[in-house]
Amino acid sequence: MALSIGIVGLPNVGKSTLFTALTNKGGLAANYPFATIEPNVGVVPVPDSRLDELAKIDHPARIVPATVEFVDIAGLVAGASQGEGLGNQFLANIRETDAIAEVVRFFGDPDVTHVTGKVDPQSDVETIKTELILADIATVEKALPRLEKEAKRDKDNALKLEVAKRVLEGLNDGHRARTLDLSDEDAAAIYELHLLTMKPMLYIANVDEDKVASELPEIDGCVPVPICAKVEADIAELAEMDPDEAAEYMEVLGLSESGLARLIRGAYQLLGLQSYFTSGETESRAWTIPVGAKAPQAAGVIHSDFERGFIKAETASYEDYVALGGEKGCRDAGKLRQEGKDYVVQDGDVMHFKFNV
Repeated sequence: MALSIGIVGLPNVGKSTLFTALTNKGGLAANYPFATIEPNVGVVPVPDSRLDELAKIDHPARIVPATVEFVDIAGLVAGASQGEGLGNQFLANIRETDAIAEVVRFFGDPDVTHVTGKVDPQSDVETIKTELILADIATVEKALPRLEKEAKRDKDNALKLEVAKRVLEGLNDGHRARTLDLSDEDAAAIYELHLLTMKPMLYIANVDEDKVASELPEIDGCVPVPICAKVEADIAELAEMDPDEAAEYMEVLGLSESGLARLIRGAYQLLGLQSYFTSGETESRAWTIPVGAKAPQAAGVIHSDFERGFIKAETASYEDYVALGGEKGCRDAGKLRQEGKDYVVQDGDVMHFKFNV
């Protein structure tokens, strides 16, 4: 299943234009608020040069990268949580995403009117933070009567109610739920509420063309990913026609990789994710798993039967697989390991599972 990232921001921060550039998917981008009425959804492949190297060795019938889904909703304004400017209608569309990426305007185009009349990244971030907190307050307050009834019927539900009340208190004090020092058990108890402020946050700085390689100050404790929508669109177009020319263009700009690649890498790091590979004549494929996942869990990403009937995993590191020319070379060199249920999968492992159901 694709990693899913909700995209939020104030109107006219270039959010829809950036979405179009990142996903190579047409969408309405206009110089007025609420141009995005229905959410735009785009699924993009995760850039990973390792997959191409595996394909050179195994010559598969197809190459299947991991994917990321971006969900772009209408721009939010102050008061969105109370329905101001339509924004609140669309928050439901990102409640089940894995993370939220906020597009913050850094560019200074005078032809694109900022909704507040000035370019002020920190103010924009505070506005969105407030609206997400207010939306979560409404969610918890609506859920409390139901949680109270459930706690009376079954004492096992008491934790849900207790955590919900504690979270509501923190939200009312202006804190995001994610910052309230909840235990894993606490977080699991209120997972069903899909609170927006429980989600990890990424920040995308939509910058002018000459700032794409700039080091930017932290926002809310995170270093934003600088991306210019126009540059990103140019890179994507060049990459389709001539990858070498795209690489030269990025080099001129001082970039080692596209904004999309940097954004996805940042998302993987934020969420504690990594990739492993399967490769052979049929396909070379990347699979996304949590850092620390054991071999049966990794197998289960392919199919639940693989996890249920897991026997062992034939495993080689990516480096050995490439250096030794594939599975046979690794086997001959003693680098193809037989790993059991307790093996912790490493980023880049090339794996083949044995199972019996």
